[in-house]
Amino acid sequence: MTTALIVIDVQHSFTQRPTFETEDLPAYLAAQNRLIEGFQAAGLPIVRVFHVQPDASGTDPFSLLSGHVRPLDGLRDFTADLTVHKARHSALVGSGLDVWLTRHGIRQLVISGIRTEQCCETTTRHASDLGWDVIYVPEATLTFTMQHPDGSPLTPAQLRARTAAVLDGRFARVLDTEAALQVVTAREAAVA
Repeated sequence: MTTALIVIDVQHSFTQRPTFETEDLPAYLAAQNRLIEGFQAAGLPIVRVFHVQPDASGTDPFSLLSGHVRPLDGLRDFTADLTVHKARHSALVGSGLDVWLTRHGIRQLVISGIRTEQCCETTTRHASDLGWDVIYVPEATLTFTMQHPDGSPLTPAQLRARTAAVLDGRFARVLDTEAALQVVTAREAAVA
């Protein structure tokens, strides 16, 4: 096994924020769950990443004390080979994930999760810079409307397209869900 699926920040915490949008949620969950299903069927490792903020009061939905740091409703149930907590955008900063991946001989990562242009993109760039082969699956990422400095909206579709454009061929291979699973299956067969 040389490939791992990284499921970043797919947590209930986001539903507690006013920026949470549900329009793209069903399509995202379908793609995310298909990746999980494919990795489970192939017996390949899946890493769960939770974003956690220190907050002794428990009022921050990203605090462990809040009760919201748990899988997002609708996410396929899976037993993670590793669960890490992060407090930065990259899942590779201060979480021990890089050490675990190296110790387990993981050379290729499939990146998925929430938010497209923040934690997913940042982890992709960081992983590439550290030498991992990265597959980025835009349809298996979720984000929410942002605003340009002039106040005009930047939609989730625009954010996904922009992120795919800046990552593809530089930091990752950008593939849809089925193509990613085909590439992973072929790679694992070749190294077996």
